[in-house]
Formats: sequence, structure tokens, C-alpha cells
Amino acid sequence: MRRLIWPILLVLFLGGCSLLPKQKDKTEGWSAQRLYAAATEEMHDGNYQKAIDYYQKLESRYPFGKYALQSQLNIAYAYYKNDEPDSALAALDRFIRLHPDHPAVAYALYLKGLVNFTQNMGFFSRFLPTDNSQRDPGSIQDSYNDFAELVRRFPDTEYAKDARLRMLYLRNQLARHELHVARYYLDRGAWLAAANRAQYVVQHYQYTPSVKEALTIMIVAYARMGEDQLYRDALRVLAYNEKRGNFPTLKQGKKTLAEKIWDFLELDKN
Repeated sequence: MRRLIWPILLVLFLGGCSLLPKQKDKTEGWSAQRLYAAATEEMHDGNYQKAIDYYQKLESRYPFGKYALQSQLNIAYAYYKNDEPDSALAALDRFIRLHPDHPAVAYALYLKGLVNFTQNMGFFSRFLPTDNSQRDPGSIQDSYNDFAELVRRFPDTEYAKDARLRMLYLRNQLARHELHVARYYLDRGAWLAAANRAQYVVQHYQYTPSVKEALTIMIVAYARMGEDQLYRDALRVLAYNEKRGNFPTLKQGKKTLAEKIWDFLELDKN
């Protein structure tokens, strides 16, 4: 008999729970305008999860109303502010997929770029000076691609101007990341790998501050490998750009590095 008591009590308990009255949704019967106003107020107050709940209810109850489209964007922004980048990106991709030709896609692409831009920074980078170029470049590249698409499709929007500035920063970050990898190979004596990675910087990230150091790595790596012609070619490129003022001048004694390299090349011809 004792074995039967617990199952019976469990059934009675579960049955009793099912009889409890359900909590009434206070938003039941609210108009789209009231839901939108409440959601926006919650977001302004920093209650992002509450705002998301209201916006989602609005979209599900009034999917074709004038507030539904803006709610989709606001949900993405609330996720972004609530440190939920994956949910923010999913909401933005959904908006772009549902409204590919809408002018608000410019904002969606800009916000996508910002989400990926912030995602790369990490928590401590927001408060402490850190080198983000040493992180995985995946989100950096994604952010760059988002801003590039924005500039290509909506070049005259207010978002494109800021996107161009961020693209310059991101491009420098991508170049610096490649330099970190090249230095890693150089420190371990992997000369060919170091040279190839540095050459990639020179070819794909021209006019960035990283090009000078990339050429220096190439010079060292080619010298170690005994590749005299490649070594001299890299020297010539470095010297030429320094002579034209494309790089900051490095003073070494009375002559700059560029002057010393040019002297070496002129003597080598004779």
C-alpha cells in the first residue's frame, strides 16, 4: 500500500496545479499604439527585456500595422543594448530578409556593423585599453563587410558617413592581426610562413600603418632563407616608400633608415 501512496499524491498535486487560475496578461486588449508606447518607454528606461516582450507582443498581434516594422528594428536594438549580440544579429537578418528594398535596411546594416564591432571588443576592452587586433578577426571582418555593404547600397545616408570612418579603423585592425600572426611565425623561425603572411598585408592592406612593419618582416625572413633577390626587392620597396614620406621616418644616427638602405643599394650596383 505504501508504494501506491506517492503516485496518488503526485497525481493529486499535479491535478491541483492545473486547477490554479492562470495569471491574466495585463496587455490583453491593448492597442498597437499603446503597446508600442509602453515598449519604447521601457527601452528608454533601460529595461530592455521588458521592452522586447512588449515589441514581440505587438508584432504578433498586429503584424501588418504601422508599428510592426519599427518594432522589428527596435527589438534588434534592445537585444544589442542588452548584450545579446546573436539575438540582435538574428533579428536584423530577419528584417533585411523580410524588407530587402526598404530604406530602413540602411539602419539595419549599420546596426549589424555596430553589433559585430562591439562583439569584437569583449567586456574588458570597454573599460581597459587592450589590443583588439589580437582577437579572432571573425567579427572584425563581419563588421567591415556590413559597413561596406551599407556604403555600397546607401552611400548618401547619414549612416554611411560614420561607416566609412569605422571601416578605416577596422581595416587597420585586420592588418594588425595579420602582423601578429607573421610575428608569431617569425619568432619561431618559420621564415616562409612569416614572409607570406607579411606579403599578404602589403598586397591587401596598402596605405595602412602595418605595411612598413610587414616589409621589415619580409626583409628579415627572406634574409634568413637566403632569398637574395626577394630580400633586395623588399628593401627597395621599403626604401622607396620611406623616401616618398609614406612611412614615419626612423632616425638612426645622422641618416634615416631609408637613406641607409638607398646607400646600400647604390653601392650594391657598383
